[in-house]
Amino acid sequence: MAHDWVFSIGTTRFDEDYTPSTSSRTTTNFANLARGEGRRRNLRNAVTMMNTRVNELVHWDNPRGDRYALDLDIVSVDLRRAAAADEASFPVIEVLDVDIVDTTTGTRTEGIVGNNFSSYIRDYDFGVRLAEHRAGCIPDDFGDLHGRVFRRFVESEEYRERFAQLPVICISVSTSRTYRRLTNHHPILGVEYEADESSLTDRYFEKMGLRVRYFMPRGSVAPLAFYHGADLLTDYSFLALAGTIATMETFQKIYRPEIYNANTAAAEVYRPRLDNGDFSLPQVSYDREERARLATTQGRFTEVNLIAPYGAALERWAAQPSA
Repeated sequence: MAHDWVFSIGTTRFDEDYTPSTSSRTTTNFANLARGEGRRRNLRNAVTMMNTRVNELVHWDNPRGDRYALDLDIVSVDLRRAAAADEASFPVIEVLDVDIVDTTTGTRTEGIVGNNFSSYIRDYDFGVRLAEHRAGCIPDDFGDLHGRVFRRFVESEEYRERFAQLPVICISVSTSRTYRRLTNHHPILGVEYEADESSLTDRYFEKMGLRVRYFMPRGSVAPLAFYHGADLLTDYSFLALAGTIATMETFQKIYRPEIYNANTAAAEVYRPRLDNGDFSLPQVSYDREERARLATTQGRFTEVNLIAPYGAALERWAAQPSA
C-alpha cells in the first residue's frame, strides 16, 4: 500500500518568457501574470521587483545594489496510481523554487522551495468543501487528506533527491487577526510579530506539519507569515531567506497591494485591511476576481476527477507511514 501512489516532479523556468502549460493551475499568481497583452511586461516588472528587493535585503558588500539575481523555477508535482502506468497523473501541488545568483562571483546559492504554494486539493477544501459547511461547523477532518498528501510528498524519495531542505511557505497575514510586535529581531527576517489567536489557515498548515511565525523584514510595510517545518531562524542561510522574502513580498504587493504596498507601515499593534485606501499600485496587472472564480472551478474539477473516484483509496494510502 505504501507504493500505491507515486509522485513525479517537473519544472518550468519563471521569467519574462514564461507561458503557462495546459496542465498548470490557472489560479497561481504566476499564471495570472502571464496572460493578456501585457504578459511580458508584467513578468519582466515582477522579476525586476524581486531582484531589487533581494539586493535591498542583502546590502552588505553590495554598493551598487545589483549584486544578486534570482533564478526561479515553477515546480509542478503530479500524483498517479502506481498500478495504472497508462493513466494520466493528477497535478496536486505547484510551488516556486528559488536560487540566488551572485553576479560578482558567479556563485549560485540554493534557495528555499515552497514559495507561491498552490494545490488542487486545497482548492477543493476551501472552494467546495468549506463552502458547503459555512452554515455549520468546520468538520474535524478538514484538511486531513491535503496535509497527509503534502507530508508524503516531503518525505518522498522524489523530494529528497531534488531538494536539500524542508520547504518554507510564505503567505499574507490574515485580515481576521490582530498582530502585536515583539522585541525579537532577525537580520533578514526583520522584527517578529505574534497573532492574537490561530486562524483556520494556521490549523490547515499544521496538518501539513508546518508551524507559523510572523516577521516584517526591513523596508517592508506589513509582516509576512512563514510556515515552516525546520527551524526558520537557524536552518536556512541569510541569502536563502532573502530570496524567499523578495519573491513572496513581490507577489503580495501585486496580489494584496492594500496590505503590502500600503503607504504606511504596520504599527506595533496591526490589523491588516483589504479596504485600506492608502496604498500604491505596482506596475503589474493582476485579476483577483478571475483568480477567485477559477479557484472554485478547479475545486470542482478536483472533486470530479480525484476525490470522487479515488478519494477513499488516496485517504488509505496517505494515512500509511512512508516507506
